Amino acid sequence: MKTWVKSLIVVIIILIIIAIPMISSYNNLVTLEQDVNVAESNIDTQLQRRSDLIPNLVNTVKGYASQEKDIFTEIADARSKLAGANNITEQANADSELSGALSRLLLVVENYPDLKSNQNFQDLSIQLEGTENRIAIARQDYNTAATTYNTKVKSFPTKIVASLFGFQEKPLYKATEGAQQVPEVNFSS
Repeated sequence: MKTWVKSLIVVIIILIIIAIPMISSYNNLVTLEQDVNVAESNIDTQLQRRSDLIPNLVNTVKGYASQEKDIFTEIADARSKLAGANNITEQANADSELSGALSRLLLVVENYPDLKSNQNFQDLSIQLEGTENRIAIARQDYNTAATTYNTKVKSFPTKIVASLFGFQEKPLYKATEGAQQVPEVNFSS
């Protein structure tokens, strides 16, 4: 066998040895990125479910508390921002704003005992509570998937493949600043 043929075989073997882990890393990154995309979609689905429930809840409360117009406006504005969010960070900010407005709405309800005993309101409240729990789980699932993906993107030698093929870190779903503070509700005005 000629020397150049042996050299060619050695080069081909080396290329195969390099290509197999690269292909494996690439496929793994694609899988992890899809997991992140599915988790983000699940957040969207649960936020949409909550957005669909809110008008019914607001209309039920409006019948009892028509003088609480500011809270209804806040909820409508926050829903609009959530619907117009273009990325996970904007979505997290709008979601936090909507959650705050809903918290204030539920505090308003405390002043209307007849409303709290209304079956329609109770049913909507239970559905909303379940949806809030689903949203929390969807956020956790997204952050878990994003963390797994981000760790892989940053890890050597996958980092090389990630940079070659344009895989970039995914942002974590974070609450906005001030989201940990309890909203202030003033009924004296």
